[in-house]
Amino acid sequence: MEKILVLNSGSTSVKFQLFNIGKGFHEVIARGMADRIGLTGSKIVVKADDAHEFSSELQIKDHKDAIKAILDYLSRRYIKNPSELAAVGHRMGHGGEYFDRSVVIDEDVMQKIYDTVPLLPLHGPAFVHGLEATTSLLPGVLQVATFDSAYHQSMEKPAYLYAIPREYYEKNQLRRYGFHGTSHHYAAKEAEKIIGHKGRFICCHLGGGASITAIKDGKSVDTTMGYTPSAGIIMSTRAGDMDPYIPLHIMKTQNKTPDDINRMINKESGLIGLTEGHSDMRDIIEQAEKGDEKCAFAIEAFVYNLIKTIGAYVAVLGGIDALIFTAGIGENAPIIRQKVCERLSYLGIELDSAANNTRPAPQMVTTAQSKVKVLVIPANEELMIAEETFELLEELAQSEPMAV
Repeated sequence: MEKILVLNSGSTSVKFQLFNIGKGFHEVIARGMADRIGLTGSKIVVKADDAHEFSSELQIKDHKDAIKAILDYLSRRYIKNPSELAAVGHRMGHGGEYFDRSVVIDEDVMQKIYDTVPLLPLHGPAFVHGLEATTSLLPGVLQVATFDSAYHQSMEKPAYLYAIPREYYEKNQLRRYGFHGTSHHYAAKEAEKIIGHKGRFICCHLGGGASITAIKDGKSVDTTMGYTPSAGIIMSTRAGDMDPYIPLHIMKTQNKTPDDINRMINKESGLIGLTEGHSDMRDIIEQAEKGDEKCAFAIEAFVYNLIKTIGAYVAVLGGIDALIFTAGIGENAPIIRQKVCERLSYLGIELDSAANNTRPAPQMVTTAQSKVKVLVIPANEELMIAEETFELLEELAQSEPMAV
């Protein structure tokens, strides 16, 4: 058994989970977050499987302070000294074309991570700040990077190469990369366990950020997010796919700057743009039930985006064995699953209404007669990172020369 700490660094928070993990076994010892980094009211919140809960306000001015606060707390209850940690697994956003799997971080890997930061300007710096802070605080502990884009490196060129002059790919690596890869990979592995075999899966990761991935025999074939996480389907505050001339037209006619357009596309569009004020699907469903026409339309537009993309991916895969819903909306909005499955009934999907409306939903929400299985799989990116970190530990142990 090994203790592995998983860190997910955001711009103003660091989420963590401490695992005890072995081959075919895992337990979460503690989980929590250091929140409001660099802001007033910063605090650390911890929940443990022994029912212990802890919350404390303290000054957290940067990511190093945040991770130090996490380590200080863990050292008081769960880790006597840093040497008890076998490794730290980091969620990293963008691996570019460098990485198609999790890797142990060394100087070469670190430089490549720095090289990819410009590819993810909104999230990349936070991931790097967290990694730098942890390396400084735990210099003797193995550090592992798991990349959101790595799972999609199995896509072939027709799926990832944009139809723009080739020089922009060859010189600037402008191409589809895809994101949420850790979540899609985890959901695909769980789906294989549930239905008993690999197959043709379409995975819908529906949260604040949302993406759909076509998966065949465990590998990503195509995905909706592109060079950045702004592309694809409608999201909470992101526009998703649209005519690329629209931003240019707005800039020309309304004297907007690139920063204005970036804010519009990533912060003011999607569901919040359609409803003129609501970004959370729970609120949108509630308001639609009360008769709000803009919210009702936003739901229909969101569902339309989903079925259009799923239909295209069925064609790409040559059929479908399982449709997977995961993440906040995917797991907790039965009305969205219902609307999607009703529109896809021509595929032979037969939804079990009672199962679909159960909270939390069971893993399978279709009838025994359904030709396509519809699965609800809770997102667990942290466990996926812990498992991949453990696998690297085992590989390293096997590669070390035996003592004589």
